Amino acid sequence: MKSILIPGLALALVATPVLAQSPATRDPVQIQAGTYAVDPGHTQVGWRVSHMGFSNYAGGFSDVSGSLTLDPKNPAASKLSVKIPVASVTTTSAKLTDELKGDQWLDAGKYPTMTFVSTKVAPAGKDHAKVTGDLTLHGVTKPVTLDVTLVGAGANPLNKKYTVGFEATGTLKRSEFGVKTYVPLIGDELHLTIAGAFERQD
Repeated sequence: MKSILIPGLALALVATPVLAQSPATRDPVQIQAGTYAVDPGHTQVGWRVSHMGFSNYAGGFSDVSGSLTLDPKNPAASKLSVKIPVASVTTTSAKLTDELKGDQWLDAGKYPTMTFVSTKVAPAGKDHAKVTGDLTLHGVTKPVTLDVTLVGAGANPLNKKYTVGFEATGTLKRSEFGVKTYVPLIGDELHLTIAGAFERQD
């Protein structure tokens, strides 16, 4: 048994530092230009609203798809298009999750997709930008501006795909998109946080 464990432990000790070293860079100059696709398994869309002023209640969406055209030398020329299946909404309460999918809230049956299509990218520093775009939710389209921060870019050491990641935050009023149930008892302001990972397409 000892003869099996010792080589295995030695291998683990050698491999761990390699995996622990981040392959990502936050230097925009080193990022590869090109067309990227959303990595749905590592992209998260979170939301938060005030619950009667007692707490900030959070949930999320999954199965995001979309594309990113990235030009690090000319960030303003970059373009983003994202699709979010409304029925993917989730909370820690199964009952509430089902209610949110219904016609009193998001009405996923009638409006199955939420989209964001960028119309303007304004660099705001070395690794920040303000991205304005048309957000379509519940059949209504309105402009929304997201504050975007570069998280990092590089070759994924596991699948070898070149990946770039961003974090974006923004706020919208759900009533302006026709989702008015329990306003103002349940907060009108919907705070979004998007952890987006994109894989370069060859």
